[in-house]
Amino acid sequence: MSNLRSKRVLVPAIAAVTVTAVGAGAWTAIAQTDDVRGSERDQVVAAVADAVADGQVTDVETSDDRGVTYEVEVRLPDGSEVDLALDADFAVVSREADDRDDNDDDRVPAAGDRQRAEQAALEAVGSGTATDVEASDDRGVTYEVEVVDADGVEWHVDLDAAFDVVDQRQDR
Repeated sequence: MSNLRSKRVLVPAIAAVTVTAVGAGAWTAIAQTDDVRGSERDQVVAAVADAVADGQVTDVETSDDRGVTYEVEVRLPDGSEVDLALDADFAVVSREADDRDDNDDDRVPAAGDRQRAEQAALEAVGSGTATDVEASDDRGVTYEVEVVDADGVEWHVDLDAAFDVVDQRQDR
């Protein structure tokens, strides 16, 4: 009799754990596919080059907004950013100046500081391309640098005021 009770409790518990694990795995897989890579990214960057000739694409993600397939961040030479939305045909459907509401620190690093931060981050990662340099409002961190290494892996490198590495980690 107690064996039957154990089965009544154990089977639903195993089913609940399995459903939770499968759901978490599916969510993780979906969440990790937001970044656009490879030839698809190249097409997006080419389309953006026509719309913002002097900018550097720093981030390309898929969008779940109606009529928008890609969301693109572009850094302009003065350090400001522009957010673009593209449709499935790579046509720009909207363009907004990024007011940086997500970051309380609106300082734009000077060109010389930007270059020194890029160099320090590239040395920390080993090689690659620095895609974004921002001033940081985190305690002990002066610059936050995004780097894509030769294998396409994205890195986040935090630097102090002397351009020494405070933290370095793969972006996920």
